[in-house]
Amino acid sequence: MKRFFFAVVLFFEVILTNVNIIYPMADVRTAVEEPTGLYGLSALLMDADTGRVLFEKDGYRPMPMASTTKILTCLLALEVADPEDVVEVSELAASQPDVQMNICEGERYRLIDLLYGLMLESYNDAAVAIAEHVCGSVEAFADLMNEKAASIGCMDSHFVTPNGLDRSDEGGEHRTTARDLALILSYAIQNKTFLSITQTRSYTIEELDGKRTAIANNHNALLDSMEGAISGKTGFTGRAGFCYAGAVQRDNRTLVAVTLACGWPPHKNYKWQDMQKLFDYGFSNFQKMEFHTSDIPFLQDIPVPDGKTDSLSGCAMIRPAVKEESFEVLLREDESLTVTAELPDILEAPVQKGQIVGKIIYELKGERIKELSVFAEDQVLKKDALWYLGQAERYFFVKNVSNLPECY
Repeated sequence: MKRFFFAVVLFFEVILTNVNIIYPMADVRTAVEEPTGLYGLSALLMDADTGRVLFEKDGYRPMPMASTTKILTCLLALEVADPEDVVEVSELAASQPDVQMNICEGERYRLIDLLYGLMLESYNDAAVAIAEHVCGSVEAFADLMNEKAASIGCMDSHFVTPNGLDRSDEGGEHRTTARDLALILSYAIQNKTFLSITQTRSYTIEELDGKRTAIANNHNALLDSMEGAISGKTGFTGRAGFCYAGAVQRDNRTLVAVTLACGWPPHKNYKWQDMQKLFDYGFSNFQKMEFHTSDIPFLQDIPVPDGKTDSLSGCAMIRPAVKEESFEVLLREDESLTVTAELPDILEAPVQKGQIVGKIIYELKGERIKELSVFAEDQVLKKDALWYLGQAERYFFVKNVSNLPECY
């Protein structure tokens, strides 16, 4: 019934401006109660498939994020370097504070082994060794982190360290927002190796010359306490407090939740309580609903003043992209999806078959969810000399035939 409810236009209103026709796709129902009593000073729930924010509590506030930083460190290493690369430990890497693997200058490790240590035990020395191997220096790696964050849509993040320790540079303090961090994890879980690393419960790390062996154990309690948990990373510094970013997948829905500054010692378990509330809210209240481009009742004709046909017919010649006849949106029961058709006032001939003539925009509470191109299904040729000659001949013929006597 829900799928049927959201797929059918329950009421229809047309608002004409120069270019827009608006079609409300659902009515407004009783508001759903959002999570309350969260411990985190900042918290956010996101649909990992679209990046849409489903809930936020001060989720756009820049804050330190401690070792959740290592999500991006791990992802970049996987994208830029070969996991089988040999990493030689520098003096700087060996000097990092706890949490550390106690690696020593000159030791050699496979990059993939250090990545397990990074994500399971949150080793700070492994993070610096990885950063130096990938980019030559911590500073260069931080530049790469900032470039990557910006490329995936982060709006207010600044990375200074690969391990999340509190630092600052000319760009400001090491920081992110719950929204940006959720976006980073949503991107990271698309990487199969990243998922495999973060889902591993225990891993043995061996120095290549046999100098050291370490056992890394996963500290992401969500993996064993919540149905469908697929990834996550904890973090803590005295300034950041307890932080966490995690991903859970159930049915055809993947949600990411983040909590920052979620208590200080001895309250290390507050973050798990916040996660329970956020994911319970998300999976209880949001369902994926399917929408079809055929739900749009009509598109208006577009005049083509210099065309052999007066207009491009909305009902016969214009259609949304056939490659996407339907799509899914994660919706709460009281939410309304709006469709806007943006078409020009006029078109200039010639209009080619398959030419993009406008777009259809699906919005939710003013946020753009989906955009589809509108194509011409037929051509409209430009008026030329032959066309005008033909028109004159027809006019002359009709005029003269109409003047003939009935007995002719």
